[in-house]
Amino acid sequence: MSYLPPFLSNTETFTELFNAEGQEFDNLVADVSDIQAQFDLTTATWAMNIYEKELGIVTDTSKSLAYRASVVMSRWRGNGNLSATLLATVCDAFTNGDVQVTFDGTIHVKFTSILGVPLNMSDLEAVVALIKPAYLLLDYSYAYLLISNIDQVMTITTLDSTPLNEFAGGS
Repeated sequence: MSYLPPFLSNTETFTELFNAEGQEFDNLVADVSDIQAQFDLTTATWAMNIYEKELGIVTDTSKSLAYRASVVMSRWRGNGNLSATLLATVCDAFTNGDVQVTFDGTIHVKFTSILGVPLNMSDLEAVVALIKPAYLLLDYSYAYLLISNIDQVMTITTLDSTPLNEFAGGS
């Protein structure tokens, strides 16, 4: 308004016009920021449905956005020829942990940084089944706490706060 001559800038008409335009520009900036957030899977909200539809993933709104993003990421990473690196990348996207993948006629996937069975294992198995050839067998190995990890190492308080699924045979 400082660029306008005083006889215009002091009128109620121009003041209201500039206030309305200011609100519209603020809304535009917010809308552009929201759209930019949709391009990153870690911040996407309403666009997650679009990503899932493009990749042929059934949308399950009962799952968290972070979980749905991990499914989308693993599906994207799963395109191409199957390799140990590709399989490890897909598994990492699901579990947020490290895996070792080896092949000796059977694909062996060993979870090395997560104790117990990963929470979304059934979904991971479904995605891996989509990207691996049907004739290859698949073997999953899990890490558990062993007596050697506990005896003379963990206190009773630490043991009490450790989830059962981290122990072999736990549920």
